[in-house]
Amino acid sequence: MTKPADIAFDPNCTLCPRLAEFLAAGKREFPHYHCAPVAPFGDDDARLLIVGLAPGFHGANATGRPFTGDYAGILLYETLHAFGWSTAPVSVAADDGLRLLGARISNSVKCVPPGNKPLPMEIATCNRYLAAELAALAEGTVLLALGAIAHGAVLRALGCRLSAHAFAHGAEHRLPRGLRMVDSYHCSRYNTNTRRLTPAMFHDAVGRATALARGLAA
Repeated sequence: MTKPADIAFDPNCTLCPRLAEFLAAGKREFPHYHCAPVAPFGDDDARLLIVGLAPGFHGANATGRPFTGDYAGILLYETLHAFGWSTAPVSVAADDGLRLLGARISNSVKCVPPGNKPLPMEIATCNRYLAAELAALAEGTVLLALGAIAHGAVLRALGCRLSAHAFAHGAEHRLPRGLRMVDSYHCSRYNTNTRRLTPAMFHDAVGRATALARGLAA
């Protein structure tokens, strides 16, 4: 069954059989978990859109909110709060009252994949939803891509050549419709524990994206 290309999110999507089966099995084992596609979270008229990889099984897949309950969300929400994008520095549940101010968080793949590793076909299939979401952004919106998969998903969604925009932490890219993208290593447990990404490095990337989004830098 093909979903319309202009739908930015489908809470009942089952286009990826492997992911649909994994969600169903997860719901049987953890009936109180969300175990469904995780919707983008934040302002509809965002000036900053953060794009991640996919929900974590015991994090966003459990709570139903991106990066909420995930280890990666600790550094993300703390940093967003420091720059005034979030009303609180810690996100613990979908009903905890936290709000994003002028920002939104989405994922390249909306369903949790086994081992947190979506297959290339699953990334490609879910790209229709990211494409619709990006199409609705105002001109000049800034994107913060968390990791190479998110970086590539944004480029595919916009019809850009990947070879023209190499991923690197701190790299910046000018995209169609005046959109800008700042790259960062993903704030995952692995990257932060190995110091591939330090809090200072992440702060710098979010700071640059913030300056661009607020018109404080060219």
